[in-house]
Amino acid sequence: MKVEQGNEVKKKLLITGSTGFVAGHVIEQASENWSVHGVSRSIHTSSSGSAQNHVADLLEPDQVSRLIQEIRPDAVIHTAAMANIDQCQTDQVSAHAVNVGATSTIAELCKNMGIKLVYCSTDSIFDGEKGNYEETDTPHPVNFYAETKVEAEKIVLSASDRNVVARLSLVMGFPVSGKGNSFLNDMILKIGRNEPVNFPQNEIRTPIDVITLATALAELAGNIFHGIIHLAGNTRSDRYSMAQKIADILGLPPESRSLIRGTDSNSIPGRARRPNDASLNNSKARQLLRTPMLTLEEGLQQVIKAHKTN
Repeated sequence: MKVEQGNEVKKKLLITGSTGFVAGHVIEQASENWSVHGVSRSIHTSSSGSAQNHVADLLEPDQVSRLIQEIRPDAVIHTAAMANIDQCQTDQVSAHAVNVGATSTIAELCKNMGIKLVYCSTDSIFDGEKGNYEETDTPHPVNFYAETKVEAEKIVLSASDRNVVARLSLVMGFPVSGKGNSFLNDMILKIGRNEPVNFPQNEIRTPIDVITLATALAELAGNIFHGIIHLAGNTRSDRYSMAQKIADILGLPPESRSLIRGTDSNSIPGRARRPNDASLNNSKARQLLRTPMLTLEEGLQQVIKAHKTN
């Protein structure tokens, strides 16, 4: 399963959803130490050219099986998901097929081939009634998206005692290419067009920057940790205050800051319910990982600096 590059032998890492926001950064962060392979439903070239890209439909088990048999990776980071909460609520058949069915296929193949699987879950699995959730707290999903993630977590953990469930808090940063699912990028684009941007004051999170997250996921793929771990930042904040802090760091003028509007996400008709306080306790990650967890300001500074460099 290893690739020789000169005198260096690199293990192989397969990343699903390789065109996505998080996966793009994992590819960048992991390429120094891994021979990286990405898989998506369409042809895609990573911005750094650091991954071998493959096309497969994760809903087709035969395609997934052929791909994994061909690559024979040492580890898989499974980021691919149907993550739009409202879309999952209205199209539950598709949501279950992607978030549970595809995960089950990958978990079974990894089990049979002795491959470590790192599964990306979410802070949304909790009901938001208490906050500061630890890995031992019992999930209580309040929408269908979260239900699928809880079901997938169980599949991953039962498939192998080598596997990891990484629960991700709100991820902030800029996509490697394209728009991606980035609230920070979306905020800047809308303000640049003089459009108002709504941020829920009721939603409390522990945001993690995408560079730290990607580095931590790559570390988990290569170390001996198994089980559940919370990947979250050191700052607990409601999303409206978070947006105001971003405006401070970006140095936005008053007229731009006035476009940032506070809302209550659970008072908007036709939307799936969101947990209010889904903040995660990151003590385990800070204790066990070499990758440092950062404050909101440190994380923002890191992604802004990287974005300007690129």
